[in-house]
Amino acid sequence: MDTSAKGMRVLVTAGAGGIGLAIARTFRDHGARVHVCDVDDKALAALDKDITKTKADVSSLADVERLFADVQKTLGGLDVLVNNAGIAGPTGKVEDIKVEDWERCIAIDLNGMFYCTRKAMPMIKAAGGGSIVNLSSAAGRHGFPQRSPYSAAKWGVVGFTKSLAAEAGPDKVRVNCICPGIVEGERIERVVEAKAKMLGVSREAFLEKFLETTSMRSTVSAQEIADMALYLASAAGRHITGQALAVDAGTRYLV
Repeated sequence: MDTSAKGMRVLVTAGAGGIGLAIARTFRDHGARVHVCDVDDKALAALDKDITKTKADVSSLADVERLFADVQKTLGGLDVLVNNAGIAGPTGKVEDIKVEDWERCIAIDLNGMFYCTRKAMPMIKAAGGGSIVNLSSAAGRHGFPQRSPYSAAKWGVVGFTKSLAAEAGPDKVRVNCICPGIVEGERIERVVEAKAKMLGVSREAFLEKFLETTSMRSTVSAQEIADMALYLASAAGRHITGQALAVDAGTRYLV
């Protein structure tokens, strides 16, 4: 199975930490030249030296313009875009969610994906085709109580992916999204703590209940998400497009 990324020019948004860093390193380790953006100064400073970088907030049009100017300068073009940037958004009942928190979640998780994709698409077409991999979530497949902004954005990612795949296919651009489940790391810990507090239970009690929503009673690793991204962008996935692929240990519902 050919999962080489040799010669690929890859941009990973929010690529200096967590899932994004795992994706960036995986493409790099398989032969790609990789550029990332992030808003975390500390993570950017600690980034591997052979991965180029730009500090950019994908919800800012000005930052996205600067990011793609840097990509053109450092990579000379683009073959793969991984739209990984996203935030968990607020936790609460819809009537208690602040408008500004809703807008910030949508701005980063959905608008930012659009801003980056509209800049990347001409570059990928100019390269003769390529791949766009968007990060959705299990929350883009199931309802997620008390997480309506995040879930709404992630369902939007699926619709954006499928529509764009149909549009871009004739130009040899494949578009897919990954729907991770409960991914190990700091981000899910913050979600678990917030939901446990809201429900008035311990972190351990909520996490046990959370894992019961999966068939395998398991979390997944950032590396598993990175492996799927590489597969979709490589020759092994050359006829896969318009798909929302779950890497979620069999998530059946969310709590």
